[in-house]
Amino acid sequence: MPKLHYISLMRLPTERAHGLQIMQNCEAFAAAGYDVTLWVSRRWNTPQMRRITDPCAYYGVERNFRIRRLPCLDFFPLFPSESAGARLAFYLLTLSYALVMFFALPFIRADVFYSRDELLLALLSWLKPKESLAYEAHLFPSSGRGAALQRTVCQGVGSVIAITPQLRDDLVEMRNADARRIISAHDGIRRARFEALPDTSEARRRLGWDENAFIVGYVGSLKMIGLDKGVGTLLDAVANIEGAQLALVGGQMGDAQELGRRRIRLGLPDERFIYIGHVPPGDVPLYLRAFDVCAMPHPATTQFARYTSPLKLFEYMASAGAIVASDLPGWSDVLRDGETGLLVPPDDAAAWSAAIRALQQDSQLRRKLGDNAREQVMANYTWTVRAKRILAHLETGFA
Repeated sequence: MPKLHYISLMRLPTERAHGLQIMQNCEAFAAAGYDVTLWVSRRWNTPQMRRITDPCAYYGVERNFRIRRLPCLDFFPLFPSESAGARLAFYLLTLSYALVMFFALPFIRADVFYSRDELLLALLSWLKPKESLAYEAHLFPSSGRGAALQRTVCQGVGSVIAITPQLRDDLVEMRNADARRIISAHDGIRRARFEALPDTSEARRRLGWDENAFIVGYVGSLKMIGLDKGVGTLLDAVANIEGAQLALVGGQMGDAQELGRRRIRLGLPDERFIYIGHVPPGDVPLYLRAFDVCAMPHPATTQFARYTSPLKLFEYMASAGAIVASDLPGWSDVLRDGETGLLVPPDDAAAWSAAIRALQQDSQLRRKLGDNAREQVMANYTWTVRAKRILAHLETGFA
């Protein structure tokens, strides 16, 4: 049985979406016939996450892979997020973990060493054969240092998996990645999480929500690496639709408080603004089924436009939600306007209001979009399908 070691710097468990993505991918790699070990850093965690003793149960995945933890220097709790101190703490964390891995990995044998972290892969390239290294790319750094590191990694690994087709193209053109060794692979869903879902009325009864309300929902963090995800535009749009409510599931309290102040300035009453905060991954499908509209209002920044494949998009699709999304290239090969969702200009609150209002007035359109989206994601965007495609690509390098 071939061995795959997935190496990550993340906290485990974490409230961020990449934790769910990594755990479900490890499960899928193992289900595809690989002996999988996930390596994570032994970091300080939030009080809420420290109460979770079984990461597999929390993420709802099978225990078909191992989890190993290595020490590192983690001073993040000492500094406010986005501060200079936090950035310094991140560099120290990354370097210390990389050095521990550097001394541990010479004694570890595997067919594949898989990671999303550039510095870890750069160090691994000194220790392991190129063909055994796989880089899953989610970002395209614009700074000279970050760009140089990514270029080094793209040329020093055997395989590159880009999260969008646009990222794949830019890695080939501007990072000199070998086009024969790179594929694109969007995020996906775990099919079992979205089977036997309740209908909207039942979902709302379980949550204690108004069964007759028209609810526009958003799931996930409100910012990514300091970048706003456009939820303010969504709030502006919903405020202009009579009777519509906005439900936010996830996001940091500080970010939600900023939106709350914006809501007050817009004159949106309390009952039309629902903030739930973080919920366990296993509860997310229930909330999705309680929405009338699933919103993805990302702005037209380069990161979101070209290099983001949101996990929420595929979970929205799997829930049979009627999706309204910013019209951006990163998911233009996934969503089709009028078929599996409505695509509207980003940062245009009036256009967002018009699209959401059209769905408010047309339940048959909502149903058609949701059914089409669910059919597509179940056929093409499960972690099982993704894992088999990635592993087939990897095997061409070490077969």
